[in-house]
Amino acid sequence: MQALTHGSGGKADYQRLEFLGDRVLGIAIATMLYQRFPNEPEGKLSARLNALVTGQVCAQIAREKGLGDLLILGKQANDDGGRESANILGDVVEALIGAVYLDHGTDAARDLIARLWGDRIVSQVTAPQHPKSALQEWAAANRRKPPEYRIVDRGGPPHAPHFTVTVAIPKLAEASGEGASKQEAERAAAKALLSKLENGVTS
Repeated sequence: MQALTHGSGGKADYQRLEFLGDRVLGIAIATMLYQRFPNEPEGKLSARLNALVTGQVCAQIAREKGLGDLLILGKQANDDGGRESANILGDVVEALIGAVYLDHGTDAARDLIARLWGDRIVSQVTAPQHPKSALQEWAAANRRKPPEYRIVDRGGPPHAPHFTVTVAIPKLAEASGEGASKQEAERAAAKALLSKLENGVTS
């Protein structure tokens, strides 16, 4: 129950378990990637890892498994949409991993992660490139100034923040992105601007 309890729902919440589960998830996914892609260098393995352990991916898995319905929330957090919060859902998946690790050990936690992540690992044919890195490289290759990121809006309750970020390549183009964290919004903005540039759209 503790792994499903938000801070608003009781004293014994999931935060410590989430801290542990985050580390267990990282080493488990890293080990799977190391074994599955024996010829890839560290950089590509890191790119794969970073794409697989984001809060967004964890939240997607939580939604697939219906964990939002099982959350223990205080009234205010529930009324504010906590059951749909990407931050809360992502944290709960990591907390559950931490709980399984404590109660049943490394092998059980690894097996759980393998089941939850499923085809996400095997479907990565090539190592994904982080949108921010790709945009930075595009700017350098085209002799443009580096991208500039700016938070234009931050809203939502503390347990479910919402960010809007704008990224611009000066004197060329800009785009915006949204997310449950500053980093997620920056990724979305970089991806949107890359799409515009690759399609020859400037503004």
